[in-house]
Amino acid sequence: MKPENTRRYAMKKILAAGAGVALSPISSLASGCSEKSDNLMKGNINHAVCRWTYSFLSLDELCKQAKDIGIKGIDLVGPNEWDVLKKYGLESSMCNGAEINLVHGFNHTEYHDTLVKNYTEMIPLVSKAGYKNLICFSGNRDGMDDETGLKNSVGGLKKILSLAEKHGVTIQMELLNSRVDHKDYMCDRSAWGIELCKRLQTPNFKLLYDIYHMQIDEGDIMRSIQNNHQYFGHYHTGGNPGRHEIDESQELYYPAIMKAIAATGFKGYVAQEFIPAAADKIASLRKAVQLCDV
Repeated sequence: MKPENTRRYAMKKILAAGAGVALSPISSLASGCSEKSDNLMKGNINHAVCRWTYSFLSLDELCKQAKDIGIKGIDLVGPNEWDVLKKYGLESSMCNGAEINLVHGFNHTEYHDTLVKNYTEMIPLVSKAGYKNLICFSGNRDGMDDETGLKNSVGGLKKILSLAEKHGVTIQMELLNSRVDHKDYMCDRSAWGIELCKRLQTPNFKLLYDIYHMQIDEGDIMRSIQNNHQYFGHYHTGGNPGRHEIDESQELYYPAIMKAIAATGFKGYVAQEFIPAAADKIASLRKAVQLCDV
C-alpha cells in the first residue's frame, strides 16, 4: 500500500476535500442528542476519541476538549506523549508505536523479527504507564492465502503473547476494510480475526472491531457484536459512507449499536474515529459522544 493510503495521509486528503455526502436524514437521531451536562454520562459506555482524526488540534487542546465533553481516553497515542494524557487524567485507551505500519504485519514472517523486538520493548512500557491495550495489524496479503496468513500470524504473535500476559496487556488486531480504504489488507473480515483468536487461545489477544470498516466489508454489525463480542476488545466508530460524522447524514444508527455493545457487558472503550466534516468539529465530537451515551 502506498503511504498516501495510510490514516495520516487519508485524513489530510479528506479534510481538504470538505464535507461528506449527505443522505436522507433520520429524524429519530435528533432525539438522541438532547442537551445534557457532560457530568451526567450514563456510565454504560467508556468514551474515547482517536487522536489522528483531530490532529489539527495539539494534544493538549484535544485533551481539554475531551475532558469538557466527558471523554475518558485518547486512542493511538504513543509513549512520548503519555505524560500529556496523564496531566489531564486521561487514559491512552489504545496505545500504538510498536507496529511497523498498517501494511507490514504479522501475516508475513519476514517482519517478525522487527515486530517481536518492537512489541517486546513496548509491552512493559504500556504496563508501567498503567495502560492495557496495544494495537497491531495483520498486514497486506501480497498474494497470500488466508490459511498461510493465519499460520504466520500465530507464529509471530505467540512470541510476544506470554510477555503480554505477564504484564496484563491485551494485543488488539484491528479489522480494516479492504474494499475502500485499505486494499489488500488481510484481517478484513471478522471471521478471519476470530479464527486467529481461537488459535491463539489467550484473553490477551482480541480484535479491535471497527464498525465503519466492518459495515463496508461485511455489514450485519449488531448480530456480529451479539454473537462474537467475546473476541472484541475495543470499538471504533465512523459514519458510512465517507467516514464522517455518525449523525443523520449516514446509514448506521449508532444508538442501537451502542445498546448492543452495552448489552454484552463490555467494559472497554468505544473510540470515535470519524473525520469531522462540519465547520464546528468539536460540536461534531460532542454530538457523537452524546449519541453513543446510551
